[in-house]
Amino acid sequence: MQRNHTIILTHSSNTTRNIFVKKLHLLIAFLLLSVSISFSQEVIRVQSCSDNLISKQVDSLKAMYAKDGFIVLKESSITMQSEYEMPVIVPLNQGSWYQFVFIGDISSKLYEVRMFDYNEKQVVYQKKKWGDVDGNIITYSYIPQFSEYHIMKPVQVNKTKKKGLCGYVMLLKKTAEQNSKPNP
Repeated sequence: MQRNHTIILTHSSNTTRNIFVKKLHLLIAFLLLSVSISFSQEVIRVQSCSDNLISKQVDSLKAMYAKDGFIVLKESSITMQSEYEMPVIVPLNQGSWYQFVFIGDISSKLYEVRMFDYNEKQVVYQKKKWGDVDGNIITYSYIPQFSEYHIMKPVQVNKTKKKGLCGYVMLLKKTAEQNSKPNP
C-alpha cells in the first residue's frame, strides 16, 4: 500500500509539472507574440521632402508675413502619408500672436488642421478642399490664453498617392513692436 501511495504522488507531481510546463509555454508564446506585434506596428518617422511648388509658396508666405511684422520661429518640410495626421508640438506663450501655416501636396483632395491646447481641447479646426482658392494652404492666427504646449495635427487626403506626400509647416510670431489685432 505504501508503494501505491508513492506511485500516486509521483503521478500527481508529474501532472502538476506538466500543467506548469504547459502554462509556462503559453506564457512564453504570449510574450513572443506581444513583442512581435509591438515591433511590427508601423512607426511614422519625420522625414523632410522637397517640392518646388511648395518651396515657392513658402517663400511668398514668408515675405508676406515679414512685411506684417512676423518672424519665423519654426519650419519644416515633412513627408506624409495620406489620411495620417502628423503631430507637431509647439510651446506657445500667453498673449503672443502666432501665425500657423500648413501647405500640402497640390495633388491632394482634402487638407485639414486641428490644434489642441495642453488639456487636449480643440482650439482650431480648418479644412480646405482641392478646388478652394489656395486650397493646399491652411493658415490661421492664434493668441493663446496660457503659456503651454499646443499640438497641431495637419492631415491631407490623396486618392492616388498614399505615401510620400510632401507637406510644410511653419510657426511664425508677431514681433512686439508690431503686435496689434490679427486679420481674420
